[in-house]
Amino acid sequence: MSQTNPLIQKKTGPEETIPFEQIQPEFFLPALEYFKEQARANVDAITGSSQEPDFENTILALETASEELSHVASIYYVLFSAHATEGIQKIAGEVSTFLAGFSSDVTLNQALFARIKAVHESRKGVGNPEQVRLLEETYQDFVRNGASLPEAEREELRGIDQELAGLSPRFSEHLLKATNHFKLHITNKDDLAGIPEMAVEQAASTASEEGKEGWIFTLQFPDFMPFMTYAENRELRKQMYLAFRSRGMGPAAVEYGQPEDTDNRPVVLDILRLREKRAKLLGYRNHAEYILEKRMARSPENVQSFLDRLVDASLPAARKEQQELADFASEVGYDSVEPHDIRFLSEKLKQKVHQFDSEQLRPYFPLNRVMDGLFGTAEKLYGLKFELKQGIEVYHPEVQVYQVSDAAGQDVGLFYVDLFPRETKKSGAWMTSFQEQGLFRGKVRRPHIGIVCNFTKPGKDRPSLLSYDEVRTLFHEFGHALHGLLSRCTYSSLAGTNVYWDFVELPSQFMENWVRKKEGLDLFAAHYQTGEKIPADLIEKMQASETFRAGWGFMTQLNYATLDMAFHTTPADQIQDVEQFERKATEKTSLVDDAPHTCFATGFGHIFAGGYSAGYYSYKWAEILEADAFELFEEKGLFDRESADRFRGFILEKGNTEDPAELYRGFRGRDPDPDALLRREGLLKSA
Repeated sequence: MSQTNPLIQKKTGPEETIPFEQIQPEFFLPALEYFKEQARANVDAITGSSQEPDFENTILALETASEELSHVASIYYVLFSAHATEGIQKIAGEVSTFLAGFSSDVTLNQALFARIKAVHESRKGVGNPEQVRLLEETYQDFVRNGASLPEAEREELRGIDQELAGLSPRFSEHLLKATNHFKLHITNKDDLAGIPEMAVEQAASTASEEGKEGWIFTLQFPDFMPFMTYAENRELRKQMYLAFRSRGMGPAAVEYGQPEDTDNRPVVLDILRLREKRAKLLGYRNHAEYILEKRMARSPENVQSFLDRLVDASLPAARKEQQELADFASEVGYDSVEPHDIRFLSEKLKQKVHQFDSEQLRPYFPLNRVMDGLFGTAEKLYGLKFELKQGIEVYHPEVQVYQVSDAAGQDVGLFYVDLFPRETKKSGAWMTSFQEQGLFRGKVRRPHIGIVCNFTKPGKDRPSLLSYDEVRTLFHEFGHALHGLLSRCTYSSLAGTNVYWDFVELPSQFMENWVRKKEGLDLFAAHYQTGEKIPADLIEKMQASETFRAGWGFMTQLNYATLDMAFHTTPADQIQDVEQFERKATEKTSLVDDAPHTCFATGFGHIFAGGYSAGYYSYKWAEILEADAFELFEEKGLFDRESADRFRGFILEKGNTEDPAELYRGFRGRDPDPDALLRREGLLKSA
């Protein structure tokens, strides 16, 4: 099998890219097994060495011991998120538990830990700050994963990790199935009133693909968001909303069009129980305390204080905005404002107040020009060039690959782009890594980075025209990609986006700012038919509307962060009913009552199937950093190269080689101003 398995065979060519077109799901488990044995032999060589433990023979040797295994695992998870065919989904639990088992074998290996501890105490062979950082991170990783526990507790921890490894894929599978299952089939053209023409075209195309007449709207964002924002049929908005909000509720939400076999409620309870058990076994009060030890925020108390301050700043504004919305609803004949009305009425009110409809921007955002603007922004800031590269195997025909080089023509890395929804792809948008920058197969390699999104597809007679939110999302994910591409570290475990979770969103949210400014939009925003640049008065209206209902927007994100922290600080045995717990935990931050048998938690993939458990606050934390960072560019110039060089040098290139607070101070010359975000959003006077 090893001779014919493309996951095992060494790749050829200068780029050593992944042979996606040759990979079948059945290749993964044999490849993982093959490289596990190789990694185990490498670990045995470390522990069996007669040499005194030092950085090279222990820490560096461990850093590279399982690199092939990790590479195959990363390929699998790229596919599991972006192209989860039935075969890929079928082995998800097996892959996760297999990898968790190997991870436990390593971190609970007492002979290995003894050598790591010896180097940690002696500092033998440690010659520079990056090596110090790798040593500290390696030692702490072992301690935080049970290496110093007594044997019985180590084995208990191993069992917990095995159980947890199977639960996150199950959560994701349920959520994907629930998202794909519901389809609103419309046959009466009158029911399309208000919906933008492009969304209608897309729905017609979906219906045609399924051999049906009329229009089909799905729960994918390019369908869901325009429908909830513009559809005048209130009853159909309600159907869409309830179906979306009840994803993962299983039998409780059959009445809303959800399948019975997608119940994430017991999955959530099991995850919370096991996370708490694990944290306590390691000596922490709860999962949040365990997680936050390795975050900028440091403790649950600090996070709660941070959230409370933002709630105090934004809640009065949000309540005022909601009353204004209720008054407006009465004006237009609504007797109440229900959850499924909020986006629709908010858009109508925005149009009234600012004479601005965000759909007016869409014709100026054809995807090809937006991509040119994306790359043009990176060139003006960092001197980067992006060239479409042919002949590289991809996991789906829609994926494109770009060769990235710097101003001197030196290789920066490869950039994969996958932008449109499909049933095998989870919803949302994310950056992914095919190959981390750093030491791999004996050389410090340049990275292969990708972004995966779910944007509006091209129509029959028009290109893909992005919404303003989609453009911002693209720049957001590109910020993550630049963090990965521009990394200049020696060790891959410290490189790129392998930083604290409340720091990782700084580069991504920072990049969104170039879409807010005329100078940035002028690089690419032009009408797809006439080539006319986006009018200045339209940009002004857009900018004026940026802080429209800012309090409400703040409270929405704070609601999610509050729920996350409540889940991970409340004793698990006190959480019996996920839906009821959510309602109680978010009483202060929820401004409307939701329908029975709906629940955000059962679709909250960030914290139950991603890396954001006890970390959703990170988005707001990083927003403060990026708002403060961008004030420098507002002062010096949007494309000021000196400022860009500082951001690149201190933030994008450094990875996790230094403490993030020190890196930020190096860039800005001071600590971040906590009021920067409130100033930008017009909420400072409410603080």
